[in-house]
Amino acid sequence: MADLHAALVDALGLRIVRGDYPPGSRIDVDALEPEFRVSKTAIREALRVIREKGLIDSWPKRGTIVTSRDHWKLLDGDVILWRREARRDDDRLLAELSQLRDVIEPAAARLAAEFRDDADIEALRTAFAAFESAGRNASRLAEADRDFHLTLLQATHNELMVRLDVVVIHALDARNRIQHHPGADWLDPVPDHKAVLDAVAAGDPVAAERAMKHAIRESDLDLRGGEPPFDAPEPVESPAAD
Repeated sequence: MADLHAALVDALGLRIVRGDYPPGSRIDVDALEPEFRVSKTAIREALRVIREKGLIDSWPKRGTIVTSRDHWKLLDGDVILWRREARRDDDRLLAELSQLRDVIEPAAARLAAEFRDDADIEALRTAFAAFESAGRNASRLAEADRDFHLTLLQATHNELMVRLDVVVIHALDARNRIQHHPGADWLDPVPDHKAVLDAVAAGDPVAAERAMKHAIRESDLDLRGGEPPFDAPEPVESPAAD
């Protein structure tokens, strides 16, 4: 059931981002049930998720309407991936992801090197150990990568910087889903992360910032050369009914 729900969300979200339903257009919700051969409940649940991402809104008597792009939660991981799969603004998306990380994370590394304490260093080492041991396991690597970067944010001891974890999570998750997928070839990220860890542990803000900038540049190379092919969405079928 969870797979069906995720497939419905993906199929409908991609349609909107791709422009199959232009902004301001009405989605014929009743027609989706026979098209996808799913229950009204499944359709409603999928549309609820898509509404939370800002792609649609609903009004009595008007129905479900596709919102304009300025309402979309563009930092949402699914929206980022739908943009990528739609293949409509590839270069812009990759550039924006890189620019976003390049603004936040080197500054976070610098602050972490200045304000980290012993507990932070230990937490970073633990996160790095998981990252290092993940090897080519894409799912383990993505989880360990997220933990390392979030631990780095926490090591800044800057409440406002820590609140940027939402931005970093979405950027990392989308990057990892594009870049670290089974069968892909990517540069070994361990040395770059080790350099960040060493600089932070040594209390060297300049080296920490420089190491993070280098890590992001290496990631950019992977993004441009290691993304997965995009296949047509699988048909969504279910015998479920209300």
